[in-house]
Amino acid sequence: MVVLVMTAVKPSLRGQLSRWMIEVSAGVFVGALSARVRDGLWDIVTEEAGEGSAALVYTADTEQGFAIRVCGDPDREPVDYDGITLMRFKTKAKR
Repeated sequence: MVVLVMTAVKPSLRGQLSRWMIEVSAGVFVGALSARVRDGLWDIVTEEAGEGSAALVYTADTEQGFAIRVCGDPDREPVDYDGITLMRFKTKAKR
C-alpha cells in the first residue's frame, strides 16, 4: 500500500499520478504499487513538485511496518529514533 500526499503542486502532476493511483481527496493519492513503480513515481514527484511539497508513506519491512519520504518544504520532517520514525515539526528558523 502506498499513500502520497502533495500540497501546492501543478495540476499536471496530479493528473499524471492519477494514471497509477486513486486521488481520494485533493492531493491525496492511494494505490497498491510495486517498489519499482513507487520509486519511479517518487522520482517524478521530486523533479516536478516545484514550490510544493510531498510526503510518501509505503509498506516496508520496519518495526512500524511502513517508511516515510518527504520532498519540497513540508512543515514536518521524519526523524529516526532508535528504528522508529517520528514526525518533527520544523521551526520557522529551519524552513
